[in-house]
Amino acid sequence: MKILIFGASGSGTTTLAKEIKKRTSFVHLDVDDYYWRKTIPPFQKKVSLIERNKNLKTDFEKFENIIISGSLVSWGKEWETLFDLAVFIRLDHKERMIRLEKRETERYGEKLLTDKKIQGNSKAFLEWANQYENPNFDGRSLRIHNDWIKLLDCEILRIDGKMELNDKIEKVLTKIKNYQRQG
Repeated sequence: MKILIFGASGSGTTTLAKEIKKRTSFVHLDVDDYYWRKTIPPFQKKVSLIERNKNLKTDFEKFENIIISGSLVSWGKEWETLFDLAVFIRLDHKERMIRLEKRETERYGEKLLTDKKIQGNSKAFLEWANQYENPNFDGRSLRIHNDWIKLLDCEILRIDGKMELNDKIEKVLTKIKNYQRQG
């Protein structure tokens, strides 16, 4: 079974995917690991679309049961037909931005106060993430995700990000069990 979990940055896609991995035989792949080169500090250099697609497809095809966390909306049409289930997490804007600011502080610590480059990158990231609900924003946005959902050739499970993590996990595990019974 192939599952995609996506939503806005800070909505909890990676957290949910990691927890499902712990409770199942699924392999978890996070798109950030393919989108960004490994750097210190992280998230400084992007991988080309061709290279990231090649790398992700290689890993995607290695395993029968995969959970991918993150948005593939701009990665190519082929991703629209490769999943059995897509889980879309939507979280209230204010709560999401609070989570992201906390995550930035935890990720960069003291450097967020002293390193001008990290400050600039963090500020730019938060400004980008803050645009998710803006219907006129051309980057990853709620409008673009909703349009993409219509193109996906699989079952769609919409989850409210405010739900308790265990409740989210149970919803996805129920879908997995139902799929396995049918298969």
